[in-house]
Amino acid sequence: MTVEEYFELEEQSEIRHEYFNGEMYAMADDSLNHNEIVSNIRAAFSSFFRPRGCRAFAETIKLKASDIYYAYPDVMVTCAPSDVSGTYIVEHPSILVGVVSKTSEHIDRVFKLKEYKRIASLKYYLLVAQNDYGVELYSRLEQTDLWTYHTFHNPTDNVRLDAFDFQMSLDAIYENIEFVPEE
Repeated sequence: MTVEEYFELEEQSEIRHEYFNGEMYAMADDSLNHNEIVSNIRAAFSSFFRPRGCRAFAETIKLKASDIYYAYPDVMVTCAPSDVSGTYIVEHPSILVGVVSKTSEHIDRVFKLKEYKRIASLKYYLLVAQNDYGVELYSRLEQTDLWTYHTFHNPTDNVRLDAFDFQMSLDAIYENIEFVPEE
């Protein structure tokens, strides 16, 4: 399947699909916790980044990670003028967020991490647990392809995105969340 065929099928589909190297993959349904966490992060990002000329998007906006990979990150921030001009595809994200579930864990931690690290504009990739306090932060060292890794598990911990002078506590990320065991 070509990228053009993927776009055509995706336009007609009632569910979202990601595309990699000629194949389409259906996106899993979201839980209530997933949806609330995405909403909390996007709201914080929007209020902080919009006055700085950047935009935060959630779930329904495509990311062109490469010529052969199109994804729907749970939340993304872009400051690239070409990305904020009304298109439905972001090509130069600065921040990507994945809210991890049991079914998406391997894809988010292995496949997407590898693919996202190749995006030259990307500064941060966050993986956020939805059934317990837990955020993993991958940060690109400035002007390199080297990344650092930090984890946060305490509700009062602050996830800092120093390149933007932004921080958000786990309490804010998990506001209104009731943790339930995954089945």
